[in-house]
Amino acid sequence: MSEIVVSHGYGASDDSVWFPYLTKQLAQAGHQVTVPRLPETATPRLEPWRKTYGEAVLAAGPAESTVLVGHSIGAVNVLRFLEQHDPALHGVFAGVLLVAASAHEVGYDELAEFFEGGFDWERIRRSARNFRVLQAMDDPVNQPDPTEHVRLLVQGLGATAVVTPTGGHFGAAPDDHVEVPEAVRLVTELLGA
Repeated sequence: MSEIVVSHGYGASDDSVWFPYLTKQLAQAGHQVTVPRLPETATPRLEPWRKTYGEAVLAAGPAESTVLVGHSIGAVNVLRFLEQHDPALHGVFAGVLLVAASAHEVGYDELAEFFEGGFDWERIRRSARNFRVLQAMDDPVNQPDPTEHVRLLVQGLGATAVVTPTGGHFGAAPDDHVEVPEAVRLVTELLGA
């Protein structure tokens, strides 16, 4: 059994967007999915989010059989966690999936601290074996050019990207319940890589 630990996005929770679908699909394949509820989701702060997510990740199981998943600002939270992760002490993760991720600030002042100082790509890359990015061309958040975010993430992480023509932000509001089979496929791929 492998572990998947998901960092939800702004205003979301463990039962938002495609997380119930992901959980159900991966549980049927014998995997355990955890979506910790991050504090103050309507007013996210980097340090409490990174800390809460990190505690859930380290409690999940061995890094080599764990995939980290992040949606929207939750994907940035995963990157910030990986910047502080010590692979020599806690192991190298099986993989990372970033869904609808922003590579830089996109105009939400309340989320600006998540992007301050850029990313330590080299340190992040050392913390996981493989990286995947899932982005939709019609994403209303990562405008005006969603492919710019994909390019920066691929370049920084050595990631493989899947860009779909539609899909929006893969759940525009926390109470949207959507199916994202591509996310299930990519997590499964990371578990087997």
